Amino acid sequence: MQITEDVQAAINRQINQEFLAFYRYLAAAAYFETTPYGGFAQWMRLQADEEHSHAMKFFDYIIDRRGSVQLDALPAPEHTYDGPLSVFEQSLSWEQEVTEKINNIYKVAQDAKDFATTSFLNWFVDEQVEEEKTADDWIERLKLAGDDPVALLRLDAEAATRSATPNPAA
Repeated sequence: MQITEDVQAAINRQINQEFLAFYRYLAAAAYFETTPYGGFAQWMRLQADEEHSHAMKFFDYIIDRRGSVQLDALPAPEHTYDGPLSVFEQSLSWEQEVTEKINNIYKVAQDAKDFATTSFLNWFVDEQVEEEKTADDWIERLKLAGDDPVALLRLDAEAATRSATPNPAA
């Protein structure tokens, strides 16, 4: 079954949203590279890679459904921050934005009775719960650390232990 125009348009917007998320996390990694927080830089690079893989899953889905992918220009991401807390606060807002867009695709697919797309989206819906929780957890921990350099460096060291996780949607 070929994908409908409305569903295809919504997924194309999501591809661009995921690439924007990739771009934002990469910019956040670049910011951290200019600070003593190499662990946070690594964490953001891995998050950027994850967002890129999400974009490609949507990309491949449109192709698999005999649709047409449309890539748009991306706005320049923010590249200056007031420290780790402000980066993770931005991260949470980015993830909430992505969640809203995925929920919108789900509604468009439901309205079109496109059950293949709603099934495909289930993994992303669940993933966004995890993404928002992770960002929120980092925010809470960074708030506890405050301006304490020892606590911030401990959290940075913990962020450095993040490794790439296999993507079950791959």
